[in-house]
Amino acid sequence: MMRTFPDTSFLCSIYREQKMSPVADDWMNHRSGALPVSWLLLWEFRHSVRFQAWLFSNDRTRGYPARESMQMIRDLQDDLSSEVLKIVPINEQDVHLIAERLSDKYATTLGARAMDTLHLATALHLGASDFLTFDAKQKKIALSEGMNVPV
Repeated sequence: MMRTFPDTSFLCSIYREQKMSPVADDWMNHRSGALPVSWLLLWEFRHSVRFQAWLFSNDRTRGYPARESMQMIRDLQDDLSSEVLKIVPINEQDVHLIAERLSDKYATTLGARAMDTLHLATALHLGASDFLTFDAKQKKIALSEGMNVPV
């Protein structure tokens, strides 16, 4: 069975209409079983959409309204409750050791960001063969690590 793990760019494309949403929706509609997620990935997603609401409240040309942010979080929670998404346990020490290796290899060569590195490290820790991302740097690193990026 092929194991897949997403990053935040993929989740955002599911819960808010974006350029890559049709691709994410198609992948979700053809998946088998729950999509595994980590507590860290969920936290970053929720934080990100709350931050977008804050941006919008300070400058209506940026971010999006709080009601949209709250709806995204409710939709995410509904998918967790119905097991469209499933929180998987991880060994944080192992994830951090993998993240340190990835950081050493890609932070200075590709500009890999910390949270992105942790999500990819989580995917590798879980033995995922596929990484779902719409971020060009994430894709490049995942491919360099021998993963598939099917979207």
